[in-house]
Amino acid sequence: MEIIGTLKIKLAVESGVSKAGKDWKKQTIVLDTNAEYNNLVAISFFGDDKVAMIDGFSEGTDLKVGVNVSSSEWNGRYFNNIDGWRIDAVAQATGSSSSNEDNDEILDSGLPF
Repeated sequence: MEIIGTLKIKLAVESGVSKAGKDWKKQTIVLDTNAEYNNLVAISFFGDDKVAMIDGFSEGTDLKVGVNVSSSEWNGRYFNNIDGWRIDAVAQATGSSSSNEDNDEILDSGLPF
């Protein structure tokens, strides 16, 4: 699944040690999807390699993020997880794709209307 939006904030990197004694690292970003309602989406990146992917992007950048969405149950309550696994910059649209030269060709095509 992909989520497209503008990078609103990068939260601080979190780290710790698991019960199994392994080091872990996580960073969460918040995207503004520009939807009318519920437009903010928090996406977590786990592991050194995935956290490093975020470093190249600054707030205000338009992004397309590949995510896995899952839920887990704890004491009868369900919690959603949105985990990022890919992140790419989205090219900004520059306006109309046609130029005046294209329009001139259409006008000079000899069409009767």
